Amino acid sequence: MNKEKNISEERKKYLRKQTNNKILVKVVQFSIVIGLILLWEILANKGIIDSFIMSQPSRIVKTFLNLSQNNLLEHIKVTCLETLIGFLLGTFLGAVIAIMLWWSKFLSKVAEPFLVVLNSLPKVALRTSYNYMGRSRNASNHNNGTNDFINSNNIRNIKWFLKYR
Repeated sequence: MNKEKNISEERKKYLRKQTNNKILVKVVQFSIVIGLILLWEILANKGIIDSFIMSQPSRIVKTFLNLSQNNLLEHIKVTCLETLIGFLLGTFLGAVIAIMLWWSKFLSKVAEPFLVVLNSLPKVALRTSYNYMGRSRNASNHNNGTNDFINSNNIRNIKWFLKYR
């Protein structure tokens, strides 16, 4: 209470103005988000955007309201658990490897060129299995994570190579 008495009127006006500006910023940000969601819903209803690909806010809300159906909550729980375990395992292993490299000068010298090469590679190239991730030419062209030399894309390339050789 004593501090409030010592604040001048100009300072009080300044603080009120700062508070009002913060509130205005939040209201405008919230309005933009609501406006974008409404625009998304309208465009999906009019068929301007494909609601199968981009979904629709009303469909998303219906899905969240029916979370108990089709075990969606269970799937979300498993995904979050797997993400957390992967993060913790990767962090732990990274810290252990870093400590080992820090303690052992020999191991550090041996691993240095390999670590430099791994660091320069794009992280997407470090995936453990090869799959098309939905980018195949037709639905029957899935190879379940294995990379077979003979599939329809490679056969097509071989035919082209032999034709124009």
